[in-house]
Amino acid sequence: MRLVLASASPRRAELLSAAGFSFETLAVDIDESVRPGEDPAGYVRRLALEKSARAQEILLESAGSAGRGLSGQAEGSRASAASPEDLVVLGADTTVVVADEILLKPRNRLDAARMLRLLSGRRHAVLTGVSLRRTDRELGGVETTTVDFVPLNEADVVWYRDSREGLDKAGGYAIQGLASRFISRIEGSYANVVGLPVCAVSGWLQRLASGE
Repeated sequence: MRLVLASASPRRAELLSAAGFSFETLAVDIDESVRPGEDPAGYVRRLALEKSARAQEILLESAGSAGRGLSGQAEGSRASAASPEDLVVLGADTTVVVADEILLKPRNRLDAARMLRLLSGRRHAVLTGVSLRRTDRELGGVETTTVDFVPLNEADVVWYRDSREGLDKAGGYAIQGLASRFISRIEGSYANVVGLPVCAVSGWLQRLASGE
C-alpha cells in the first residue's frame, strides 16, 4: 500500500515514523469551524473524514503526475506512481474537551492562558478522529484519552504561556513537551494525546490491507 498522511502536523508524522511506517504527506485545507450543536466526537470524526476525502480527491486527480507536490518520508524519495487500489489516505483531527467546552488551538496568548486556567487541577478528554480511505472504502473512528492536570498557580500559567509551546496545539499544551510537568495521570493512548492513536491506526490499516 501507498500510505499518505493528509496533514501538515509534524507530530503526527513523527508518531508514524517512530512506529516504522513508510508514508508521504499531503496537507489539505478545510474549514475547521465547529458547527452549531456539534458534539466533540462528531466534530473530530467529521474533520478526519473531510481531510481524507479531500486528500484522496487531490491524489486521484494528479495520479498521472507522479505525486507532484508531495513530500516523501522515505529516504530521498518522491511520491511514486501507484494505482488507485494501492493508495491509502489517512486523515486525523484532535481536540481537547473540558467542562463540555471544545478547546481548539488558542487564538492568541490570552486565549492560551485562559485554556491553562480551565485545565488546572481538572480531568479533561482528548479526542482524535481518524479516517482511512482506500478506493471507495473508509474505516476509522474516534479514540479518547483522559488526562489529569495538577493545579497550576499563576506563575505556572504565565511561564507556560510565554514559552509559546502550546500556541499551535489543541487545548493549548503539548504533553510531549514542557507541559509534561503538569500532567499527573493519563488513561488511554499517550500517542492519541500527541495527535494520532497509532495502535488504532495500525489495526485499521491491517483491515484495509486484508480486505476485511
